[in-house]
Formats: sequence, C-alpha cells, structure tokens
Amino acid sequence: MIRKRIEEMEARHLSPYAFLAKNSRGRAVPEEEDPIRTCFMRDRDRIIHSKAFRRLKHKTQVYISPSNDHYRTRLTHTLEVNQIAKTIGKGLGLNEDLIEAIALAHDVGHTPFAHAGEEVLNALLPGGFRHNENSVRVLTKIERGSSGKGLNLTYEVLDGVLHHSGFGVSKEWAETLEGQVIRYSDKIAYVQHDIDDSIRAGVLRNEDLPREYLDVLGYTHSARIATLVSDIINHVSEAMKADKKEIRISLSPEKEKALAGLREFMFVNIYKGSFCSQERERALFVVEFLFNYYKKRPEKMPEFYRQIAYEEGLERGVADYISGMSDNYCIALFKDLVVPRSFLNS
Repeated sequence: MIRKRIEEMEARHLSPYAFLAKNSRGRAVPEEEDPIRTCFMRDRDRIIHSKAFRRLKHKTQVYISPSNDHYRTRLTHTLEVNQIAKTIGKGLGLNEDLIEAIALAHDVGHTPFAHAGEEVLNALLPGGFRHNENSVRVLTKIERGSSGKGLNLTYEVLDGVLHHSGFGVSKEWAETLEGQVIRYSDKIAYVQHDIDDSIRAGVLRNEDLPREYLDVLGYTHSARIATLVSDIINHVSEAMKADKKEIRISLSPEKEKALAGLREFMFVNIYKGSFCSQERERALFVVEFLFNYYKKRPEKMPEFYRQIAYEEGLERGVADYISGMSDNYCIALFKDLVVPRSFLNS
C-alpha cells in the first residue's frame, strides 16, 4: 500500500523531532485510511477544496479591497506562509505535509476587511471573536465534508491552526514543531510583505524603516526573509544536535528582537497609522451595520446560519455569516441594503 510506504519513508528520513503521520491522534470521527495519502496529505487536500479557502482570494490582507491586483490578499499571504514554512520544515527535517495543511488552513476564519472586521466582531460577539479560534470553528463546524459538519481534520492540524497567533513569549504553543513553524512563518511573511505593499502604496519608503533592524535583517524584502528563515533553521538545528529533550521553534535573540521591532514599527506607522484609518473606519461601519441588520432580521440570513442562530445563539449565527463573507460580497450586500435601487441602476 502506497500510504504505508510513505509513512515508512517518513520514519526513516525525517528528524527524530518531526511528527510522523502514523502517530497522529486521529480525527473526531474515525475514518478508514486512504490507500495513497497519509492523514496530513488528506487534510491538505480537504482544505484546498473548501469554500473557506477559496474565499481567501477576496479577503483583505492590509489594504482594503484594493483595485490594484499587485497587493497581497489573504490568499496570497497564506501561500507565502506556506512557502516559508515548508522551507524551514525541509531545513529541519520536519513533516512538510503537516506543515502545509496547517499553513493553508490557518487563516480560513478571518473576517472581511482584515483585522478591522475582526475588531468589530470581537466587540459585538459575547465572549469575543479571535480569528485563530474562528478558523478552527470553520474547519470543524461551518465547512461541510463527507462526514457532515466540518472537514474532520486531524488533531495536529487543528492544534497548529489554533496556536498560530501571538508573538514572543506565550503560555500556549502548538504541540508539534510543525505547528510552531507556522507561528513564526506567519509573522515573517506578513511583516515583510506588508512593508512591500506599503512601499508600493506610497505610504512608506525604505528610508523610513528603522536602520537598527535593517542592519540585522537586511535591506531588501528577499534578504530579510532569507535571514529569518536561515536563522530559525540554524538556531533550532543547534538545539537538535545537542539532543535536547524539548525543542521549541525560535529565532536567535538578536533576530527575534529585530523582527519584533520591525513588527512594532509596522503596527504604529501602518496598521494603526493615519493612512489606513479612514478606510478602516468605513470597514468598521459596514461590518457593524450588517451585524445589527441581521441581528434584527435573522430571517434574511441563509437557512444554514439561521439554524446556527437557533442552536447556538443569534449573535453566533450572525458572526458566522459575516465572518465568512469576502470583502467584495460584504460591500455588495451593504450597497444592496442601503443604496436605493434607482442609484444602483444608474
């Protein structure tokens, strides 16, 4: 059987610290094994073919509903995370199939309009809204697979998705090194590509970036990514050579400090800066309007979300409906509800 042969190859060739497919804690609903694909390969395929994954192409990364298709979307961000993470995984001898499945799934729970949409739902939904938790919800409750609700993914993939957020010291980490790789790859990807997009938008110049961090990481987009990827591989490899019982994916202290500093610079000057504030306020208004509209008129939602509202509460059903929307659909829906027909047709 081909799957058995692949699992044997994993055991022979991957690092002792890698997580092997044959050791998975399995799925919530047991299934017969695939004759060709390992469980993580199967998860990857289910994610790629899901509606939530396809919607990422029309969800904003930083610049809301850009007309210029050179800017990143949530989908291109996901692909960049996947590429960076698999490079790190290969360098460390980890399980690339598990890495790829987590990378492709990690942002499927993101709202329209990037973190602006998340901010609104976090304020309006009892108990709050966090995109990493919502990604797990999408994968286990919202999407539909052959077994019914959810895609019935393996425990290790869901664990990696849940713990991909956060930076620096944290009490909660993914149980596998593959999941921890995604956590760092996410930060490496978005800090660097958001700098690239901001320069393209004309709101940032290379000269504006703090020299103290560029001296450490590099003065170009590709140089910084190469520096960070190489540093993780070299830093963690040293720990692996020392046969440490507990290994954690991390950067060296110098590179960690530089990446954290560059990320903080982006938060102050771009993510929360004046240029994005006007578009962000408009996005906040649209999402809040739709949330209140469907909260008052739940019968206007599709049957699927009305059922969630009935079973888990009205706010939960509305939040699930809105968080699944793409930017384009959200805007079109808002126009349809607010703008008079005569104006729409003119």
